[in-house]
Formats: sequence, structure tokens, C-alpha cells
Amino acid sequence: MKRMKGKGLITLLLIFAIIAAGCSNSKEETNSSNETKTENSSDSKPAEKQKARTVITTDGEVDDMNSVLRYLVYANKMDLEGIVLTSSVYHYAGDKAKGIEPFRWTGTQWLTDMINAYEEGYPNLVKHADGYPEPDYLRSITKIGNISNVGEMEEETEGSEFLKELFLHDDDSDLYVQTWGGTNTTARALKSIEEEYSKTDDWEKIKSKVSDKLVLYIILDQDDSYSKYIAKNWPDIRIINDTSNFWHFAYAWKLHSEELNTKLTGDWHKENIVGHGPLMDMYALMGDGKMIEGELFEEQRGTEEYLQKNPQYQKYDFISEGDSPSFFYLIDNGLRSLEDPTYGGWGGRFDAVSSKVYKNTVTDFNVYANRYEAEYSLTRWFDDIQSDFAARADWLTAESYEDANHNPTVEVEEGLDLAVEKGEEVTLHANGSDPDGDEISYKWWRYFEADTYEESKVAKNDTVSDVIDGLQLGLHRELAEGEATDTIELTGKDTKTVSFTVPKDAKSGDTLHIIVEVQDDGAHKLKYYQRVILTVK
Repeated sequence: MKRMKGKGLITLLLIFAIIAAGCSNSKEETNSSNETKTENSSDSKPAEKQKARTVITTDGEVDDMNSVLRYLVYANKMDLEGIVLTSSVYHYAGDKAKGIEPFRWTGTQWLTDMINAYEEGYPNLVKHADGYPEPDYLRSITKIGNISNVGEMEEETEGSEFLKELFLHDDDSDLYVQTWGGTNTTARALKSIEEEYSKTDDWEKIKSKVSDKLVLYIILDQDDSYSKYIAKNWPDIRIINDTSNFWHFAYAWKLHSEELNTKLTGDWHKENIVGHGPLMDMYALMGDGKMIEGELFEEQRGTEEYLQKNPQYQKYDFISEGDSPSFFYLIDNGLRSLEDPTYGGWGGRFDAVSSKVYKNTVTDFNVYANRYEAEYSLTRWFDDIQSDFAARADWLTAESYEDANHNPTVEVEEGLDLAVEKGEEVTLHANGSDPDGDEISYKWWRYFEADTYEESKVAKNDTVSDVIDGLQLGLHRELAEGEATDTIELTGKDTKTVSFTVPKDAKSGDTLHIIVEVQDDGAHKLKYYQRVILTVK
């Protein structure tokens, strides 16, 4: 994901000026079995559901590095098929023979170093959860793609050929291509497929096969290979495009309600992340002394000079993980966001702008700012996301299962998809448990923004883009006069059993999204969720 560079540095200054004025208030390897990649430990751990298959493409910016580090402690939650280095408008390796100078290129060694650090933590990680890929498997699927220049997609590279074979493989389950840099290596892989098969009798079948399985999760458009090639030549590939929400888990994290940032501070990181083994020792924080090879000095946020020039930051404050929402979306935590991007979850909430393309143009109601914001569909989860991260950082150093905390689980007796009548009184029963024997508490709430039921009958105000220096950093909508929010009363919302009445004015086909979350009383107070979707008959 990318930074605001050049003009973007001006953007940051403008952002902080606005903040100062008070704006912040407003696995498989394609031909191998799972046994070659994972090591199972205790039989007492709960069995994993079907995991999302994914590939990471990255241009190696510092926030990409931080996202890789976080991904690695969640690597048991997805089936990782590859890590491919690519270029972007912000980072490229250059090509001496063609007279192309490198720009902010951070090299390739950092990925090797991170996998080596993961290897040191691996013996502990597998004591806490099954499904972690073996370090040698990660090495085998790490490839170098099209890195020489912005949008370069003419050269067939190790990475593009790797993706080509992966796209053509007979596994037809969805494959999520996390796009943290440019789409150019992905585009080159698709172009190679087109060049090889477009004049054969099997072309339409192959094109359909590839299009049906791929989902490109794009964090900002960082070169023109998507618009110029993929969108035109592969229009049936599904796209999830985060065009602005990601900034709020990135360099613009101070540009929202400060109540959402309590676990992005230096004090929190010092207590929960710093000193948690070799892997977390690589996690970059403000003023921590780390220098990124190849990066411009003015972008070295680990230096004392950077802190002096940017006094709004404290030592060990969060820097950025703008790409992490692309895999937050893939984590099965009971919120069911993977079923439909419009549901919302840790990765934010999206709207279908066409049958194949989703963008984060919908808004959630920020209770702190008293207005609707697109970014709040992501920022509302920050505390839960960070607490969960801290627990997994503990796993890296906890040598036994008993020395760390683990997520509780919860089930809803009535099921997760229910048909209901208008005016019907509904009662739901949740049963939670905790693998560590911790006490658990219950909280039921309605994710009313994800409903299709419209409770407010007044005309809504227009949604406004938050644009600074040409960059869209968010969307917001002020409440209209008389506009109602979350009007359905939940009885027993802090118990195992909740009751409520389906609105009498609901229409056939309207949906209500009711979420139960359980939280333990162990370290970091971990959560798990279940979402019940009720459809009016």
C-alpha cells in the first residue's frame, strides 16, 4: 500500500493541521499436500473450517513489511499459496541495462529475514494453533515478479510464471490475490495465459476458469496495469477495491476519532509488541531506530529526526499497515464477511458497484463523531484487531499452551440464517466456551448498517468525499434532521439469550444482521463472534 510521497508529504502536513484544528473529533502449494506445509500439535485444538486461499503481492514498503509480519502470526487462518514481490509507482528496482534507476527499492532480503524470524517462533506458534505453514514451504512459494519499473508487465518473470501456473491449476476454489503494490505481475501472468491460449479452441473455457476463481483485493491502484489491461481483457474477474478506508490503518491513522486509537499508541506497542521475539522485533514503529534499506531518509520513520520534525508522534507509535485489511477480510472470526463483501467485518464493508466490482463506498455510523463514515466500517474493529494481535505476539514467546490466551468460541442454537415474519418476536440463544477455562461475557448488537431493512424514513444527506491534496482519505455523511439509527430494542443483550421484535414495517426480503460476541477475561480479553442474518418472509 502506499504512501503519500512527494505531494503526499504536503498532504500529511495538511492532515495534521486539520487534526490540530479538531477535525479528528468530527495451502497448499499447487501440487503438494497439506502435510508438506503444516505441523499438527495438540489434538485438543478445534478443527479449522475451510480456509480462504490467497496470494500476497507486495512492493516492499515499510507498511507492507509490517503487514507481512502480522500476516505470519495469522498464517494458520488462511491457505497461503504464494508471496510475490512486485513494483508500484512508489517502489521499483530499476533496470540498469535500460537506464532505469531504482526508486525507493527496499530489496528482497527483508522477506528472507522475516521468514527466518518466523522459523524461530514457529515451534511456539504450533503449540497454540494448528495449521501454521512450515518455514521451508514459505521459502518455496516466495518469488520475485515484475519489479523493474512502474507497471512493467512485458517481461515474463519467476513471479509471473508462478502466478500463471497457480491461476491455471485445477483447484477451482476462490483464490484471493492480495494486491499491496501494483497489479503488474498479476497482469503479466494473465497476459501470458492469454498469449498461450487465446488462439486455441480451449480459450473461452480457460478464460472462464481463471476468471471464476480469481478475486483481486486491491489496496489503492498503484500502477495502470489493472485499468489498461486486466479490466479490459479480464472483465469477469471479481474485484474488491479499497480506495480509502485503508488510509486509516496506515499513515492517516490520526485522521479519525482518537477514541479508536487507544491501541495504536507507543505505550501500547511497548507493552504488547516490543520484545516479543525475533519476528516482532522486526515490526517497525515510530522512532524505534530501524532503518529501511533503499528508502528515502525523509521516509525513515524510525529515526529520531523524524520524531523531531513530526512531534504529533511519540516513540513506538504505530506507523502503518495499510495492506492488512486485505487479509483481515479473509480471517474466519464468525463475522462471515467472506460470504459477501457487503456484510462488513475486520476488513471493512463494501458496496457492489457492479456484479463483479466492490468498493468501500458505504458508511457506518461512528458513535464518537456522531456521523456516518466509510472508514468507520474498518476503524470500529481496531481495538479487537489489536488485542488479538497482542495475543498472537504472546504466542511467539509462550512455550506452552497454558502460558498464553486463546480465543473463545460461540454458537447460536437457532442457526445463523433464519426466516422470520414481520412483527415476530425472536429469541436467540448463544452458547460460548473458552479453551483456557476463562470466564466469558456476552454482548449482542445489531449491525444495522449492514441490514437491508431501512428504519429511517427521512431523506438522507449526501455523502461527501474527504479529499486532501487530491487524495481521497474517506467518505462521510452527516445525520439528517429526524434520521433514526438502530431503533430495534434488544432485550438481554448482555446475556446468553437475546429477544427482539422484527419491525412491522419491514418488507419481504429485508434482512437484519444480529451479532453476538463473546469475550474472555484472560490476557487481552479476546473475542469471537457469530452473525445471525434474519430474512423477512
